[in-house]
Amino acid sequence: MSQSQKTEADHVYDVLVVGMGAAGVGIGVALRHAGIDNFLTVDRHGIGASFERWPDEMRFITPSFPTNSIGMLDINSIAIGASPAFGLQTEHPTGKQYASHLRGVAKFFELPIRTGIDVTKVSKVDDIFHVQSDADTFKAKHVIWAAGDFMYPRLNAFAGSEHCRHAATIDSYKDLEGDDFIIVGGYESGVDAAYNLAKLGKRVRLIDREAPWALGTSDPSVALSTYSLERMRSDSFKDRVELIPETSISSASRVGDMYQLTTIDGQTFNSRTQPLVAAGFNGSHTLVSDLFEARDDGFPVLNEDDESTISPGLFLVGAAVRHENLIFCFIFKYRQRFAVVAKAIATSLGLPAEYLETYRDWGMYLDDLSCCGEECVC
Repeated sequence: MSQSQKTEADHVYDVLVVGMGAAGVGIGVALRHAGIDNFLTVDRHGIGASFERWPDEMRFITPSFPTNSIGMLDINSIAIGASPAFGLQTEHPTGKQYASHLRGVAKFFELPIRTGIDVTKVSKVDDIFHVQSDADTFKAKHVIWAAGDFMYPRLNAFAGSEHCRHAATIDSYKDLEGDDFIIVGGYESGVDAAYNLAKLGKRVRLIDREAPWALGTSDPSVALSTYSLERMRSDSFKDRVELIPETSISSASRVGDMYQLTTIDGQTFNSRTQPLVAAGFNGSHTLVSDLFEARDDGFPVLNEDDESTISPGLFLVGAAVRHENLIFCFIFKYRQRFAVVAKAIATSLGLPAEYLETYRDWGMYLDDLSCCGEECVC
């Protein structure tokens, strides 16, 4: 064992953050603001790697605007004073643009980062977490699971899903051959795929078991964003995309040179082009599911500080955070919990973390969830 390996094996971090996407960078900044220095952030690829893998045409559905000067944060910002709109000069960033923004934030705040660390197991021995990877085993008093969803697409949405292609695996819609496409899943990624294919002159049948484009709710975690609804009104979308609501696919198969999708009521849809699936993601939290209690919907049970109820010291940040019926799946939602997590950890370490109170002034410190129970539809 080399001297560096001995040092790593012996060192105990106060905090280890797994994942360096928007959640990982954001919580890393909050840890800095909490006065915590003995921490490390790790990622198996690099900062913003999931965003780097978005299809080239995909853009943020939430608009960015540099409003910091009037006491409001850019809706896609993950740190006070950092505006993607100001730095990128665009309202709806691409994934690659946003990854560049995250790298800039991480560099500015001098976050301690190690890439190429593929975490394979998290366990707790006495009061210390052991985070195993193919390279090293890290020890920490607290672990923050900040890995995201995009790298973990749901590939088993129905029988025969292997005959389809998940939208998350597409580099660019320009690369797809064929003129007639079937897309299963009508939420944001499905509509995005249909819109971009229609722009390229392709015909699209968009199938969903519900009708998310018609839901009468203002919660963007449930209904389509206004950005998507606006694009659905474009001429190319209206001319080339057929919406097929309230239709559940039960299986997919290959029949000769044709792909066939069958619904639960026996209806069939055929295409010579491989069907696309936009059925969401399993999420990385499934990799540490043994360290959390599970809700009825499969998401982790969390206490008021977003900490595991059965593995004290293990925290969750990012799009998988749920409290009762509250869904924190957008950046502007889950960033409000960074200070809550950082404060809880700082308190356990005996640090005052006074600067975190500043987060309240910027709408980034939501510790009273009772205020979020009613939907605003005005």
